[in-house]
Amino acid sequence: MDKNDFYFLGKITKTSGYKGNLMFFFDVDNPDYYKNLKSVFIEINNDLIPFIIDNIQFKNNIAFVKLQDITSYEQALILVNCELYLPLNLLPPLKGNKFYFHEIIGFKAIDKKHGNIGFVEQVIDITNQAILKLNYNGKEVLIPTSDEIILDVDRNKKQIKINAPEGLVDIYL
Repeated sequence: MDKNDFYFLGKITKTSGYKGNLMFFFDVDNPDYYKNLKSVFIEINNDLIPFIIDNIQFKNNIAFVKLQDITSYEQALILVNCELYLPLNLLPPLKGNKFYFHEIIGFKAIDKKHGNIGFVEQVIDITNQAILKLNYNGKEVLIPTSDEIILDVDRNKKQIKINAPEGLVDIYL
């Protein structure tokens, strides 16, 4: 299994009781989307191992989980601090100008003033704001993402329309 085919869902934070129950922290915007989750992949020693979920109960972004075949405190304790993953095809669909970083790789970036300013090579995720790393004829162009800058995400045409801040694109071209 290639980890690039999965997305980070959250982390196992601690055990709950003595019968192998666990607490999961879901690092997601809408935990309700996962209330009927039937399985999860847990990263153990750099491998993603599938586990079937027998029971899951949410309280905000925390879930109390009973995994199949984990029946003791000792078995559960081994999984604490492990990361949780799901296949990319299970991501909730996004609409409008919202996008997942992986989905816009290769999209053409069209600036309102300059037109085509390259293709998205990477989305750099930094603390306060993500940055689009574009390739324009071999030159690197960095564009911050915000609601004011991202005008349209056209998944069918594989284009992202932007309104770069005044003078930003000129620095690169």
